[in-house]
Amino acid sequence: MSLNSRTLSECLQSGGAVHGQGIDTQALRRAAEGLKLAVFEVDCSRAKSKSAVLRAIANALDFPEHFGGNLDALYDSLCDAVLDQKVGMVLALRQLHQDDPGLAEHAPAIAQVGEDVVEFARENGKTFAFVLDRADGAAAPARPSSAS
Repeated sequence: MSLNSRTLSECLQSGGAVHGQGIDTQALRRAAEGLKLAVFEVDCSRAKSKSAVLRAIANALDFPEHFGGNLDALYDSLCDAVLDQKVGMVLALRQLHQDDPGLAEHAPAIAQVGEDVVEFARENGKTFAFVLDRADGAAAPARPSSAS
């Protein structure tokens, strides 16, 4: 969802990826609080690989020690985290180095896990929204580029 045409609260309420440049942490927290959504901020500034991003997420959300450290485990753990919330949650991956060589090929798959959790949340009467805040400061989707 783009912030150009909708308010942050509207984007969070509908769930899914929230796109907008420089989504402020305090504004995100206020909007989520108004919707009774838990907010998990993940500092990815030092994470330059898929495994480092997964560890950052696991640490921020206090995943169990047996967290598998792969995308299937990420999906399962995020689904459990969503179910643990009364209404739902927002996951903000801050300073994500999605264009760095060690992470570029994995960023779209991480974003896809987020989209899959959105569907799971909806099927279970919950809300899941996520922010992919690029390390260069512009929040944007991690999508594979398509050459025509």
